Amino acid sequence: MNSVHVAAGKPYEVLIERGLIARSGETLKAALGNRTCAAAILTDDTVDALYGEAVEASFARSGFRVCRFAIPHGETHKNIATWAQMLDFLADGHITRTDAVVALGGGVVGDMAGFAAASYLRGVGFMQIPTTLLAMVDSSVGGKTGVNLSAGKNQVGAFYQPVVVLCDPDTLQTLPPDTLADGVAESIKYGVLGDAALFELLCGAKWQGEMERVIATCVAAKAKLVAEDERDTGSRQLLNLGHTLGHGIEKCSHFSISHGHAVAVGMVYAARLAQRLGLCGADVRERIEEALKANNLPVSAPYDAEALCSAALSDKKRAGGQIVFVLPHAIGACELHRMDVADLPRLVRLAVEE
Repeated sequence: MNSVHVAAGKPYEVLIERGLIARSGETLKAALGNRTCAAAILTDDTVDALYGEAVEASFARSGFRVCRFAIPHGETHKNIATWAQMLDFLADGHITRTDAVVALGGGVVGDMAGFAAASYLRGVGFMQIPTTLLAMVDSSVGGKTGVNLSAGKNQVGAFYQPVVVLCDPDTLQTLPPDTLADGVAESIKYGVLGDAALFELLCGAKWQGEMERVIATCVAAKAKLVAEDERDTGSRQLLNLGHTLGHGIEKCSHFSISHGHAVAVGMVYAARLAQRLGLCGADVRERIEEALKANNLPVSAPYDAEALCSAALSDKKRAGGQIVFVLPHAIGACELHRMDVADLPRLVRLAVEE
């Protein structure tokens, strides 16, 4: 078993092993100091049909009192109304402060269930069981939880760390190709940020035989940044490579373009902007495009600079009169660049227009 330690304010382990989901109950019991309690499994209808009964059975075998609630799948349901339904379910299930929430699913479920755990009774423990590659390598680690508003992604939420994260690569076998590719985009992001060897691995097909290595490498990279900057005020913002304009792409598409696909395009735009600002050569953008294309990911989106600029102005990464862009200087080396919001239209045109 691979285990990555996350040295957050409340430290925990990210466990990575095939078949681990069948032992999810005993894993949480161990993380809670060999005690049991009530466990509320929050999932979505797609994941529930695949793994809901097996996970519930595992918790029951370990001595937990279990209840389970499934929301409709998809980013469009990541809103306050659905989050409120989760809270009502926890209340109706008589979940107390000594009990636990179990987030079973992808990034939408993990973010929402984590925010429910952070908010209900001002905080109950929770476990992350990510079932997508994107959630394993990124959203399940680091304690960012939240829901979307009509103005933008994750604009209501809390920093709230899990008790433990359980990654079972076997769950990736049930993912549609596009959903798996979402996670590959985030994995490529880690390569561009600081791991040229990971980037090279992801440029070919061999990475699919080294899934546990890819997950552990990405989680370790994120854990390092979380330990340095848990509240996302400094170096952790590097994880937003491709996200500033990526979130804009998602919003412009009314979430018909998935997060990973939008981030893929956002990375290309970030590299083009860096190239035009003289921070890197054209080869950086070209290599990112080649890696994305090799994994059936897009390198452009059908929205002009004006539309993406408008979306970026409401992004939560904006701070007063400035907005942060993460720009690559080389494959494996990126830096934060704080830009004046007044200069945003010009910068977005440089990023988007070929």
